[in-house]
Amino acid sequence: MKKLIVAAVSIAALTPAGLASARTDAPARAATKISVRGKEFSFHLSKRSIPKPGKVTFSFHNVGTMAHDFRIGGKQTRLIGPGKTARLRVTFHKKGRFTYLCTVPGHAQAGMKGVFTVR
Repeated sequence: MKKLIVAAVSIAALTPAGLASARTDAPARAATKISVRGKEFSFHLSKRSIPKPGKVTFSFHNVGTMAHDFRIGGKQTRLIGPGKTARLRVTFHKKGRFTYLCTVPGHAQAGMKGVFTVR
């Protein structure tokens, strides 16, 4: 009889309800991924806004013929050459409009800038 009770308890612990109740960690919220293509003298973002504050991974690909970088939310990629890619992870803590730009002198003034919105 004791073996039967132990077996019943063991089976109950392996049921989906038993497994679900054992989980205490909620999965971490994944970062939104946004592709950025930069060239002389413009940027193209795959998304220009996100619906609420959170983490965003910008993947900046330089499709131009000279070196560029990408700055947003107080962070910036390194200067990258033509055909290269750099990733930039930014956490937006509040709603707002955030300017992005290339910091190479004269590039933002020539058009390498824009506004990213967190709604």
